[in-house]
Amino acid sequence: MKAKVQLLRDVPLEERPRERMMTHGAEALSHAELLAILLRTGTSRESVMELANNILKECGGLRYLVDASLEQLMNVRGVGPAKALQLKAGIELGRRMAAARFGDRPVIKRPADASDLIMEELRYQTVEHFMCLFLNTKNQVVARETLSVGTLNASLVHPREVFREAIKRGSASIICAHNHPSGDPTPSPEDIALTRRLREAGELVGIDVLDHLIIGDGKYVSLKERGLL
Repeated sequence: MKAKVQLLRDVPLEERPRERMMTHGAEALSHAELLAILLRTGTSRESVMELANNILKECGGLRYLVDASLEQLMNVRGVGPAKALQLKAGIELGRRMAAARFGDRPVIKRPADASDLIMEELRYQTVEHFMCLFLNTKNQVVARETLSVGTLNASLVHPREVFREAIKRGSASIICAHNHPSGDPTPSPEDIALTRRLREAGELVGIDVLDHLIIGDGKYVSLKERGLL
């Protein structure tokens, strides 16, 4: 008598891979559970966890999965081109992350360095975008994010959003920036007031606000260079 396939919907919610990852983090999952998240679904004959285990078995374990070809992956029953490509894409991302050197991160030594990173992204925007560069102790940019998209003349950002993201990324310091859709980067009184609020909030949480750049059309103003920070 054929054994009944245990579908993922029959597994208790707290034991499903995605729910376990949400609760405990990716590091708590087995190799098969991580593969199951990438695969998303199983087949009519096998659950996604069984499919993940079959892939590991076919490849000889996680170490050899890295070198598996699309054809080898598709030799596993239930793995078609779409699932094979999903796995290969995930593996390639992991490979690139492992190969990326820490020193490849941009280093900010002066306001122009920060401007070079964001000018082309911000200069043509028709409404204000407020962006932060998150830096480590060596002034290397570890992340950047647009935190607010405002109206024609106001970006409307609160320090709590800025420093929540900075703390989440373990930042030692930040550089703030926003564009002026008019193309004129001259700081407004509101820009100066916001900069001072951000600096004061940074002092409270121990994260330095190194600068606030106003981006215009091919030009910028550094509030630090202007003595306004």
